[in-house]
Amino acid sequence: MPFARPSSGTADLADSVGPVTSEQVRRALHDFVEERDWGQFHSPANLAKSVSIEAAELLECFQWSDDADAERVSEELADVLTYCILLAERLGLDLDEIVLEKLRTTAQKYPVDRAKGTSAKYDAL
Repeated sequence: MPFARPSSGTADLADSVGPVTSEQVRRALHDFVEERDWGQFHSPANLAKSVSIEAAELLECFQWSDDADAERVSEELADVLTYCILLAERLGLDLDEIVLEKLRTTAQKYPVDRAKGTSAKYDAL
């Protein structure tokens, strides 16, 4: 089922963008982990913890200023994404499918005609 924006009704998000991660990225991560025999440490719980830890390091880039160092932000964001990809693969989840499904759910909670331009939570719209 394609993701359709409520305002236009016809946009298929899956057709407008490529995959969340490329095969090249997934293969590089797989090879990197396999060469080091680190898969043994990649339980879902450990990977989820690592996502949170790396997200905190990303947030730390902005702790005292919105003007963060771009190189450091890039490095920390790559760490967050790496652990998200590894976690999804460990759980057998397709990143494109789960992101598009979440967008469909969120679009229902936040229809454009009520949510556009506001940061209010869905139950306060």
